[in-house]
Amino acid sequence: MSYRLFIDDLRNPASPGWVVARDSDTTIKLLEARGCPAEISFDHDLGGDDTAMRVVRRLVELDLDAGGTYIPSGFQFSVHSANPVGRENIQALLGRYLAFRGEERD
Repeated sequence: MSYRLFIDDLRNPASPGWVVARDSDTTIKLLEARGCPAEISFDHDLGGDDTAMRVVRRLVELDLDAGGTYIPSGFQFSVHSANPVGRENIQALLGRYLAFRGEERD
């Protein structure tokens, strides 16, 4: 079953239909239990020292372990974080990985 995941320690999604996760541990457990969503909206700072970069790295690991089949075709992500450096870090790591994976599949 496809779902959309909103990761943020404080805010709620602007529209209904999102599964909300408030920290990286909960998010990783959700990814491992339910599989990869069709879409993820990331906040970078998740309270204290916790960041969504842990989630991004685990997402990439899960996809690598599955031979590039964990993250579904058509997967979309956005970063709604107010932290410009954190936003760039998420976009760079996940964007580069997805571009690399796309090139490898051709």
